[in-house]
Amino acid sequence: MSGQPQRKRLALRALGAAAVGALAWITVTAGIPGGSSHPTSSAALVADDAPGYAVEDFNYPLADKILAEKKILLKRGDGHITLADCASGTGLLEIMARDKADKICFKVVGNSGWLTLEIPAVYAIKGNDYTTAVDMTVGTEEKSFDIIKNSWTPVGEAADTEGRDHMLVEIRASK
Repeated sequence: MSGQPQRKRLALRALGAAAVGALAWITVTAGIPGGSSHPTSSAALVADDAPGYAVEDFNYPLADKILAEKKILLKRGDGHITLADCASGTGLLEIMARDKADKICFKVVGNSGWLTLEIPAVYAIKGNDYTTAVDMTVGTEEKSFDIIKNSWTPVGEAADTEGRDHMLVEIRASK
């Protein structure tokens, strides 16, 4: 009698193995994921039609176009500081550069933001309601300036005792 339960277990194992084998065969012949990728397969993979994943790389969108049109190199940011039309309203950061005829303006949204860029010969920045700091380079030296809220702040050559050209390389703002 003790041999009968053992035979039932063996029979169930054999049946289970046969079921797994049959499923594997169906998968291969039907083109189900993990099976054959034969071009005559009638089933299509759903993932082939699904959109890919979006991966944020923090690169500034349309930076090449802005560089070509406005000669402003916008590199990377978190999307909370963006180039804006100076006539678009109030509350913008305004930047004066010696080699630009007009002001360059940026809109800040959210609780905080950052933007890396390159604008040469910047000498003044008008702040907005945000606490703003900028980093600038002159040669191999890097200098930081705190921007006065809602007022013009001399930066770069206007704040340098030697009057050297400074390039604006980063803007950081927070509420």
